[in-house]
Amino acid sequence: MKKIRNIILLTVLGAILIGIFVYLYRKSRPEKVVYEQLEVTVGDIARTAVVNGTIVPRNEVNIKPQISGIISELYKEAGQSVKEGEVIAKVKVIPEMSTLSSAQSRLRLADLNLEQAQRNYDREKSLYDRQLVSAEEYEQVRQALSQAKEERAAAQESLEVIRDGVSARSASSSSTLIRSTISGLILDVPVKVGNSVILSNTFNDGTTIATVADMNDLIFDGNVDETEVGRLLEGTPVTIKIGALQDLSLDASLEYISPKATVNNGANQFEIKAAVNVPSTVKIRSGYSANATIVLQKVEGVVRVPESALVFDGDSSFVYKVTGPEAYEKTPITTGISDGVNMEVRSGLSEGEKVRGNKIIASSTDENK
Repeated sequence: MKKIRNIILLTVLGAILIGIFVYLYRKSRPEKVVYEQLEVTVGDIARTAVVNGTIVPRNEVNIKPQISGIISELYKEAGQSVKEGEVIAKVKVIPEMSTLSSAQSRLRLADLNLEQAQRNYDREKSLYDRQLVSAEEYEQVRQALSQAKEERAAAQESLEVIRDGVSARSASSSSTLIRSTISGLILDVPVKVGNSVILSNTFNDGTTIATVADMNDLIFDGNVDETEVGRLLEGTPVTIKIGALQDLSLDASLEYISPKATVNNGANQFEIKAAVNVPSTVKIRSGYSANATIVLQKVEGVVRVPESALVFDGDSSFVYKVTGPEAYEKTPITTGISDGVNMEVRSGLSEGEKVRGNKIIASSTDENK
């Protein structure tokens, strides 16, 4: 029994030793290096810049009141279309008490002056009819009555404007009626009925009643880095991709490049704007984030090779041209522009030739299999 156990133990130890030997033998064998073989092709190469920005209306206007007060009625809401001159809201005037009191006092004084002027006129006319006063004296009294009437009307109109925000004579052009200054779409109505509003003046921008924009005229607004702005030209074609509409691609044309840089996150950037062509069947919302692809440089029908095949030595560029199953020849080439994937080859290679690419490591065990 003991003899059998020893035999089994020796057999197991032998198997372990053989396994270790085989493992070390395989590890000691050199691995074979295999390379990709990439084909030289002919095609187009475009160097592009991608700019982040937003889609906004070219003409966006904030509608502000011409008088301070409280919103009494709203006739429109965000998302509705509006015509130029159409009423959006109505403001109820809350007069300042001192100003109102002054206007009321002016009206009372105008009434007294008018009563006195009327009595003077009646007396003077009676005398004039009996030819007891000259025509010149009568004309002076008549003119004084006309002036008193005009002053009374002006005082009444001033009181109505201060108290009501509109006078009876100017009701059709009332400043209490807030009208749109352009035709377009209402993007926002930031006020509600009962909100206090103030007019725009030297010391205050005033309260925005509504924001109106022409959504048929949109632009892309973005910022480009200073390293790329020198290659941009007005009129350059631009392709717009909107983040919220992944399948939509819009054509645009670069129309503005800012002459002055702004500092954004420590980098100098220049604002650019591009006019966007939007089909009538597509609905675009203001403020969509978008990417603009701008072609900085483009060549067509040129010899090109994948950038992964290039080897650089100082200022020179090389590739390893395939000359046999596992034979390569180091070949100098003259390069042009790159799109980040392919490099233009101006000399040194021809279409259809193959070059060495990235390494593929294959062990001897794999080969034996």
